[in-house]
Amino acid sequence: MPKLGMEPVRRKALVEAALRTIGSQGSLDVTMSEIAREAGVSAALAHHYFGSKQQLLIATIRTLLRQLRADAVSALARAATPRERVSSVIRVSFDADQFAPDVVAAWLAFYSEAQRSEEVRHLLVLYARRLQSNLLSGLTPLCGRAEAQHIAEGAAALIDGLYIRRSLRTATLSIDTSVTLVEDYVSGQLNTRNTRSPSGDRT
Repeated sequence: MPKLGMEPVRRKALVEAALRTIGSQGSLDVTMSEIAREAGVSAALAHHYFGSKQQLLIATIRTLLRQLRADAVSALARAATPRERVSSVIRVSFDADQFAPDVVAAWLAFYSEAQRSEEVRHLLVLYARRLQSNLLSGLTPLCGRAEAQHIAEGAAALIDGLYIRRSLRTATLSIDTSVTLVEDYVSGQLNTRNTRSPSGDRT
């Protein structure tokens, strides 16, 4: 029988073990037994807490999303200007924890699973919408809604693309380099649009 009061501790340990196991193998083709062994508990206990591997995977994704959201909220609260809000979102996207090789590999495995699982797809769509919304909160005051939408889509695509490059492990992209690449894109887009008059002509 599970010890009283240990459930939150065990659940957290299993989620962290799932992330490590999936990340190290780069695939969701892992078993509950492998995850449980990594967490130092029995497979029976893992099933007791989560019911199935699918539910453990969902819990793992939700944990990543909660952490990402908490980091973004904290960073945005410290931003004093719209441009600083944009930079905060970019920097959080490449936070050391989120950009760790195992975490990046796990994210890619979840994206693959989204082709088969509606629940996983829904969570990843939620992440994409949240990233877009956070970028727009800073970009819209700088260039208007329509232009901000275009820049935000490009910045989000760059962030996701850099994650894919990172997953190859042959691409030596540091966190700072990745941040700079996205920042340069955003600055270039803002500069281009801010040198145009409302009619679209160069000033």
